[in-house]
Amino acid sequence: MIKDKLKELYDIDDESYDIVIKSNEELESKFKKLEQLEFINQIKVLKAFQDNKLQATDFASTTGYGYGDVGRDKCEAIFRDVFKAEDALVRPSIASGTHALSLLMKAVLLPGDKLLYITGLPYDTIQEVIGLQGNAPCNLREYGIDFDYVELKDNDIDIESVINKIDPKVKMVSIQRSTGYSLRNAISIDKIEKAVSIIKQKYPDIIVMVDNCYGEFTEEKEPLEVGCDVIAGSLIKNPGGGIALSGGYIAGKREIIDRVANTLTAPGIGKEVGITFGTTRNTLQGLFLAPKVTTEALKSAILFSHVFKKLGFKTIPDISDKRSDIICAIVLENEERVIEFCRSIQESSVVDSHVVPYPWDMPGYDDKVIMASGSFIDGSSIEISADGPLREPYVAYYQGALTYNQALLACMKVVNNFRRKNLI
Repeated sequence: MIKDKLKELYDIDDESYDIVIKSNEELESKFKKLEQLEFINQIKVLKAFQDNKLQATDFASTTGYGYGDVGRDKCEAIFRDVFKAEDALVRPSIASGTHALSLLMKAVLLPGDKLLYITGLPYDTIQEVIGLQGNAPCNLREYGIDFDYVELKDNDIDIESVINKIDPKVKMVSIQRSTGYSLRNAISIDKIEKAVSIIKQKYPDIIVMVDNCYGEFTEEKEPLEVGCDVIAGSLIKNPGGGIALSGGYIAGKREIIDRVANTLTAPGIGKEVGITFGTTRNTLQGLFLAPKVTTEALKSAILFSHVFKKLGFKTIPDISDKRSDIICAIVLENEERVIEFCRSIQESSVVDSHVVPYPWDMPGYDDKVIMASGSFIDGSSIEISADGPLREPYVAYYQGALTYNQALLACMKVVNNFRRKNLI
C-alpha cells in the first residue's frame, strides 16, 4: 500500500523503493540503540527545565534594554544545566554558529596570543574569521592574534604533535567536533576526553574550546563533561529542535562567559541587557524537542550512509563507525551527481520544494557551493538539507530531518532521480 501511494504521489519506481525500505529494515538494531540515547538526553533536558522552575510567565517579552528579563535569564540557566556549564549565553543576537565562535575567540584572545586548532584547518568561514583567507576586516590576525593547527592522524587527534606545538603564546586550543567540508569522521566525546586530559595535565591554564555545531545530543555526554572549558554552537542546528527562530549559544566557565557577554554588548554591561524579541518560548521549546529531532536526524544520516554504500559510494562516516554528529558525507565523484543529489533533497523539502538549487559564490567559501535547504527556519540544517562545494572529490553533505519519514522519501527520490538520469 505504501509503495503504491509513493508511486502515485511521487512516481517512485519499485527498485528505488525496495533498496531504501530494505535498508530501513536492516538498520532496526542501530535505531533501537539511538532510541535509548534519545531517552537519556530527553530526561536530562527535562530535568533542567524542572530544576529551574520554568513557568508560563517566563515567556513574556521585554522591551528596551531588557533589564530584569526573567525568561531570558532562566533560558540561559537551563542551557547551563543541560550542558553542565558554570554559565551560558543564549541570545538571538548571535546570528550563527560562526558568529558564536568568532565572538568567543575575540572575547578570550588578546594581541600576542595564539589560537591552536588541533583537528586540522577549520572550515571555510572560520578561516575568514582567523584571517587565513579572504580580506574581511576585523579578523583575528588584524588584531595581532596568531594561529597554528595540527592535522589529524588516522582520524584522531595527534596528541603528541599537539603537545609539541604548544608554546607560551598558545592561550586557546580549539577542537572542531564536526567535519565541515572535510573527509573525516566527527570527533567523538571519548577522543575529546583523551586529548583534553593530556593537554590539561601538562598545560592546566590553557583554554580548551569546542565547536559543538552538529554534535549536540548525538552522544550521552557533552564536551564540558569531559574537561573542556567552553563550547559554542548555533540554535538553528541540533539544540534548536527546528523551532528556534535564530540565535547561538556559548556555555562554559563563568569567567569566559563573562568576557563573551561583555564583548557581545559592552564592557560593564555584559549579560544584563539585550532583549530576546519574544523568542524565549521558541528557543526553549526547540531545546526540549532537540533530543527527539536530533535522533531523527541521526537515523536519517545512517539511512543515507547505508543506502549509498550499497550503491557503491564511499560514505563518511562509514555505516559501521561511531557517530558524533548528524552529517553524512557521500563521495559522489563528479559535479553532476552532487548537483542532482542536492536538487533531489530540495524536491523532498517541506518549504520551497519547487525551487531548483544552483551552484553559487557563497560568502566565506572559495569554491562554488550548491545548497538544498527547504526549511521552516531559513538555513536550519537540523531540518532536511544537503550541500557541497563543487570541487574534487565532489562530496554531498547530507544532514537533518525533523521526521525520519521525510528522510525515507528523500532517499528514495535521490535514488530514483539518479537511476533515471543514469548516474548510477
